[in-house]
Amino acid sequence: MNNVSIIKSGKKPFKKIYLSIFLWFLGRAIEAASKVDDEIKKEFDSFPNNFLFSLGTLPAGPHMIIEKNENGSVKYLGSKTDNLDINVKFLFKHTEAFFLAFTFQESTPTANAFDRVIVEGPIPEACSVNRILAIVQTYLLPKPIVKLAIKRYPRWSLKKHIMGSSMVYLRTITGF
Repeated sequence: MNNVSIIKSGKKPFKKIYLSIFLWFLGRAIEAASKVDDEIKKEFDSFPNNFLFSLGTLPAGPHMIIEKNENGSVKYLGSKTDNLDINVKFLFKHTEAFFLAFTFQESTPTANAFDRVIVEGPIPEACSVNRILAIVQTYLLPKPIVKLAIKRYPRWSLKKHIMGSSMVYLRTITGF
């Protein structure tokens, strides 16, 4: 019985790099979409000032932190969660679950049903954050992929979809 060796799980560097880049882009896109989309503005207006939410994976990341500051504007703060009082946290239990959800092999509601996601914080704000994420994904991704990621695809006019997506991408890439 003494011949048992302990096997440590792998670090999964490719998956962590992909998720880090994805979260960086998503964070900047949320900031950009908050300036373009009225629904997202309305959701952020319902949050108190200095509201923080994060999306990430346990145990050590990667993470994305978004803030609605005292001016009411939305900022992507990066990935460092140290010493931050985060109001709402969406945490995937492990990198593999996070990777499944954000390579769109599994929808977020399915990940939640399989108990792969932990949500910490008030329920109304968590629901608002979930709606924001769904709208931003709709702007960023093609319809067949978005349908895999979210529960219901919104009924937008072609003009809103094309113009909104263009503005979100432009603001995400340029940072304005």
